[in-house]
Amino acid sequence: LGDEGKGLLVALVANLLMFAALYAVFQRAPRLWWAFGTAVAVLLFMVGAMLAPVFVSPLFNKYQPVTDATIRDPILALARANEIPVDRVYEFDASRQTTRVSANVSGFLGTTRISLNDNLLKRCSLPEIRQVMSHEMGHYVLNHPAKGLSGFFILALAGFLIARGAFDWALRKWGPHWGIHGIADPAGFPLLALIFSTFFFVITPLTNTFIRVMEREADAFSINAAREPDGMAQAALKLGSYRKLNPGPIEEFIFYDHPSGRARIRMAMDWKAAQLPAGDAPIK
Repeated sequence: LGDEGKGLLVALVANLLMFAALYAVFQRAPRLWWAFGTAVAVLLFMVGAMLAPVFVSPLFNKYQPVTDATIRDPILALARANEIPVDRVYEFDASRQTTRVSANVSGFLGTTRISLNDNLLKRCSLPEIRQVMSHEMGHYVLNHPAKGLSGFFILALAGFLIARGAFDWALRKWGPHWGIHGIADPAGFPLLALIFSTFFFVITPLTNTFIRVMEREADAFSINAAREPDGMAQAALKLGSYRKLNPGPIEEFIFYDHPSGRARIRMAMDWKAAQLPAGDAPIK
């Protein structure tokens, strides 16, 4: 209940700032509101990505450096081997809210950090931890934060262009009846929210595919960096406690923003088979 309350307060502050910034733009640029609206959305996205790891995430969990050298040192060795400028690995107490194992690379520009939750430390072996953390490092090395920002810019621009056409059409048809006098009228915000909600719902398979491709790239990076195929497969099995391991292709395309557990295990075992001496290769 406390987390929900804090989440509500954070959402209220963030949404009020977004609302004020957007309508300031709409009032000053009624013809090009879609272009300036895109710029404001991207700017707010960047600010949120920079501030969330430092100011928002600690509201919900306690973050502290990992002090166990048997865990910390192999992770930092992986970071140094891949020229990642970090000198700490953070642990956060996600067991307060869930039993899931997870880690993340969060932040943008100077606020990037690598974190793992305490469930990962409690439930996983060192090979699994190395594999999971090298996956998160892969996001940094492969420049996924910048790619994600570029993807968000494209989606925001497309969304605002569609919103301009849909909003103007609805305004001509029902505007006088609804009492909405233009894009700068805050009374039109529910209509704008409906248009954007519909747009992002329809393109869910595309956004999921975009994220899933980056996750698969990070998987490929991690298995070559950590060289822990069994750890990767075992971690994928643990994720199967809350993700269906073997979805159908259409199901995965629409709903999955990460590779399925089966796909990850197959990648790990294919990599392991390729590393075996020729005489030890499994019979297919």
